[in-house]
Amino acid sequence: MEKQELQQSIAEFERNRNQLLGISSQKQQLQFQSTALNSAIEELEKTQEKKAYKAVANIMVLCDVKDLKKEISEQKETADLRVKTLQKQEDALVEKLNKLKSRIEGEASSSSAQNSGEETKVLPSKPEKAGRKN
Repeated sequence: MEKQELQQSIAEFERNRNQLLGISSQKQQLQFQSTALNSAIEELEKTQEKKAYKAVANIMVLCDVKDLKKEISEQKETADLRVKTLQKQEDALVEKLNKLKSRIEGEASSSSAQNSGEETKVLPSKPEKAGRKN
């Protein structure tokens, strides 16, 4: 393989690795959000109150507990669905990165084998020099 192909493979590997880091970060944030929403749902289920406050921008708004619980449950469902989607993307990228890693390692080893083969062709062997004494 050519050096340019190896460099392109390495660049692609780096792009995919950076994309994987971004996806992992998004997934982690959504998992945290889902956990927080789940805690809110549990608290709403425990309460005997009919009304509860929710934060909207910089104000607190009084809402019906049933409506608030439904709204938060929908938000949690959306977050969980997004986590599943990101997990699939993450799995696909990990698989792609593993393939790229194998390809890069193969290209690097074949490239180094070609380079070492060229060096032996260029250098004369020592026994021939010893046999040419006059």
